[in-house]
Amino acid sequence: MRIEARIFIILTIFFLLVTPIYWFISHEITGAVALTLTFFLCLMLSLFLTLVARRIDERPEDRKDGEIAEGAGELGFFPPRSAWPLLLAGTVVLAVLGPVFGWWLLLLGLGLGGVALTGWVYEFYRGDHAH
Repeated sequence: MRIEARIFIILTIFFLLVTPIYWFISHEITGAVALTLTFFLCLMLSLFLTLVARRIDERPEDRKDGEIAEGAGELGFFPPRSAWPLLLAGTVVLAVLGPVFGWWLLLLGLGLGGVALTGWVYEFYRGDHAH
């Protein structure tokens, strides 16, 4: 995580320097606010990655003599298949089209979206892939 933290520290410093320069040259408030928020986002990420880098052991990616084979092994749990993201995307389409064609469609999309989101969250608590 040290490399990622350094990248975001560099970006934080860059946005810290660029934001006032942009404001003094353009006097445009929207861009200055966007650059300020980008600065705070990079600051937040750099602080988080720095704290995580202190807590975990050194990874092979962080060492200059690290080998690719050292990073081999289990990377995590990845679900084999799931229909819930597709159903949730369909309900988002219903909710977005609700104000266009009728507010009842928005309510239908929100209701079905709650069911789809619940199904996606709890899909590994029952059935073939239960933990």
